[in-house]
Amino acid sequence: MKVIFSLFFIFLYCKQSTANDLWTIDKNISSIEFEVPVLFAKNVIGKFNEFEGFVSLDLSNQNNNKALINVKIDSIDINYKRYKDLVISEVFFDAKKYPLGLIDTNNFKFNYEDNKINLTGELTIKGKSQNIPINIEVIKLASELAQVKSEIFFSRNDFKIGTGNWKNTTILKDRIRIKANIFLFKE
Repeated sequence: MKVIFSLFFIFLYCKQSTANDLWTIDKNISSIEFEVPVLFAKNVIGKFNEFEGFVSLDLSNQNNNKALINVKIDSIDINYKRYKDLVISEVFFDAKKYPLGLIDTNNFKFNYEDNKINLTGELTIKGKSQNIPINIEVIKLASELAQVKSEIFFSRNDFKIGTGNWKNTTILKDRIRIKANIFLFKE
């Protein structure tokens, strides 16, 4: 609940600031997918169906650029459908106790002329946070529409995603890849 309120208040703050350009996610055409390698089997592949977020750009000062994106954990769809309940259980994501995953960027520099951005973001899953590198490609489609593509990688053991028999990385590998294809509209 704390994450939801934080996101709401930051959104209101950015919306009230006239120096910032506020961009919001078009959830109908955007996607956030993930993949976990599995030894001797098909990788676990899935997507999150419910997510929201925004990007606030302070182009004049470059001091307050911010991006926040959250995913609703139990909106997950995976190719191993019979294991969905296990994946959202306390063994993996514990969606009842931690319903959201969050990416919060630190202040970053942005120029409309550049289409590549390398930044550090804070990934929060299951109440644990870790800074991770994020490489982003920005494609300006129109004056008020942009596409943002990104891939991030993180260790599932760092966030205790998979406990007990699932902690071992011999079969279910440790490195998780998240691929985002986000379409942003300028408010």
